[in-house]
Amino acid sequence: MLYNWQQIDWPEFRYDLSGIEETLLKLAERTGHASGLLKGLAADAQMETTIEMMVVEALKTSAIEGELLSRKDVMSSIRRNLGMETGPPAGDKKAQGAAALMIDVRKNIDAPLSEETLFAWHRMIMAGHRRMAVGQWRTHAEPMQVVSGPIGHERVHFEAPPSSQIPMEMTRFIQWFNDTAPGGTQEIRKAAVRSAIAHLYFESIHPFEDGNGRIGRALSEKALSQGLGRPALLSLSRTIESNRKQYYQVLQEAQQPNEITSWVTWFVNMVLEAQIQAEEQIEFTLKKTQLFDRWRDQLNDRQMQILRRMLDEGPTGFEGGMSAKKYMTITGASKATATRDLQDLADKGIVVPAGGGRSIHYKVNQ
Repeated sequence: MLYNWQQIDWPEFRYDLSGIEETLLKLAERTGHASGLLKGLAADAQMETTIEMMVVEALKTSAIEGELLSRKDVMSSIRRNLGMETGPPAGDKKAQGAAALMIDVRKNIDAPLSEETLFAWHRMIMAGHRRMAVGQWRTHAEPMQVVSGPIGHERVHFEAPPSSQIPMEMTRFIQWFNDTAPGGTQEIRKAAVRSAIAHLYFESIHPFEDGNGRIGRALSEKALSQGLGRPALLSLSRTIESNRKQYYQVLQEAQQPNEITSWVTWFVNMVLEAQIQAEEQIEFTLKKTQLFDRWRDQLNDRQMQILRRMLDEGPTGFEGGMSAKKYMTITGASKATATRDLQDLADKGIVVPAGGGRSIHYKVNQ
């Protein structure tokens, strides 16, 4: 079987957008709506929403690769990069690197792509990992196979070009990325379409020893942001992570021909889903702000701490709800105090109970 990079028409990708014209229209409408919602928030709420999106993206893009990062460490690292926190950095170097990538992708959306940028991104995401060739193209002689699944039960999805071809392939890819940007000589006007092609093109080459998926998704975000003229407010990785099996399947299928309509269709739909989730996050942030404004002077410090902790999880909510036991662990309160505080929150309609007896727990009333 020949892979796409072994075809004589590589990398002349072909695709038909007639089947997703409505999807692209919906995406444009949703993007505009999300932008309007964000502008309706106060400045601090806008920043909170933006940070939350970066945290989710950092966590999920790592999760796709089977790496679980501390939400607290990623959040702290992002806030520190933005000058919102002082003191020593988070202890997890992987979280620091993931946070640094999120900041850099959003900070330099208009800058042309370069080899130096990709090497810098690679050094960021490889911080704290085992020793390997960092900040340079792979050079090993053995085939680069893209696999998924547990050790001993891996599934090979495709094989990338040999290391000897990487410098040439990446020079051509970087030129393509810059030429297809807004105002470029080969501009692709539909940002989501360019984002889809950029991801597939980069993943097909797989130029690094490790970290290709994370950098490929960062490139997709950069392409979306360049098309919008501002940082994209969504987490594409969250949507991909929840469709991981399908992601690898569609990506594998796209490695054979250079007719990629199926891949572009799937990817654009993932972007639309991510944009809808972003709207939900913005609306959630607005409700959270209103909730705190209304009850700030009527809750004690413990209740405010718990409410913030529950709402930190975003629209999906605090996993398993808040129980008296969790309340005690987080605040250090006695069982009687925890029970009384939670009941008071329920009486005010801020939380709603579920279950009963010893299994009773509470969720934020949305």
